[in-house]
Amino acid sequence: MQVAYGTVQRVRTLDHAIETLGRRPVRKLDPPVRAALRLGAYQLGYLDSVPPHAAANESVELVRAAGLERAVAFTNAVMRRLGEGIGELLARLPESTPHEAALKHSYPDWIAETWWREWGGEDALALMRGQNEPPERVLRAPAGGLKEPWPQSRGSQLAGNAVGAQPGERVLDLCAAPGGKATQLAAAGAEVVAVEKHPGRARELEENAARLGAALTVVNADALELPSELDGFDRVLVDAPCSGLGVLNSRPDLRWRARPLPELQLDLMRAAAERTRRGGSITYSVCTMTRTENEDVIDALQLPVDDLGAEFPEFRHPRRPEFLLTLPHVHTTSGFFVARLRRP
Repeated sequence: MQVAYGTVQRVRTLDHAIETLGRRPVRKLDPPVRAALRLGAYQLGYLDSVPPHAAANESVELVRAAGLERAVAFTNAVMRRLGEGIGELLARLPESTPHEAALKHSYPDWIAETWWREWGGEDALALMRGQNEPPERVLRAPAGGLKEPWPQSRGSQLAGNAVGAQPGERVLDLCAAPGGKATQLAAAGAEVVAVEKHPGRARELEENAARLGAALTVVNADALELPSELDGFDRVLVDAPCSGLGVLNSRPDLRWRARPLPELQLDLMRAAAERTRRGGSITYSVCTMTRTENEDVIDALQLPVDDLGAEFPEFRHPRRPEFLLTLPHVHTTSGFFVARLRRP
């Protein structure tokens, strides 16, 4: 599992090493050869426990198993060159600009550029290094009548706690699957309606809630087209779809397909405000750290904002103390932005 995850995570840097030392463009290789060389290069470059001959033999056998006997000699030659030179090549990669850092730490340029612009070079590098480390392993302890622990990062738990759900309150959780935060809210004694658009994920949410013993109602619906009876809630949680830049260490493929979603996030928050009673609260959380998906979304709503920083000072946003922000390289947990607003 580590080799597969690591290869996907480090693929940009691995391709650079293969092209530099193998002297052939990766895009021109047969897919099985490309995959075998990437797996072998990862073991040679990032795993101290794998001898070079073992990594080479494994890559060659993968190519042979794919029926590409004609490519065996080439694969063996490239793996030999990688074994001799990949360590020095990786060590000498510079990281003084966003492009250099993106290549060294295996990120798309736009992520490196965004972090560089918003956090400065030192923090951007720390974020890139931190998101290449294994994620924290945390189990949320059973509470509020729940039967079992639940795997949930401290950043994610913070978002659930920030809702501030109280016993007896009606709480709407939009985009609720797989159910970590919804079951948190139920454990607090709230009457929870959990909405999930995708049928399969809605079933998964129901199953997870039943396994934990969480009393909640699951509604399979689009959060932007809710049934009219879902109205007048005391609190609404919008754990919105996002670029996911705060969870790249646990989802190694995400960095290659992530994109910001501020328009959808703003639409979801407006829909949530319509379903909240006057004086009720709307909590917004996303597992990313970009201004366009964080502060800009909240500012566009022009609603009164609760001072969450006063409630959770350890996670106060460094630029906007009324918001919360967990940073992987600072808090060693997943990156989450959290804000809580009021419907006038």
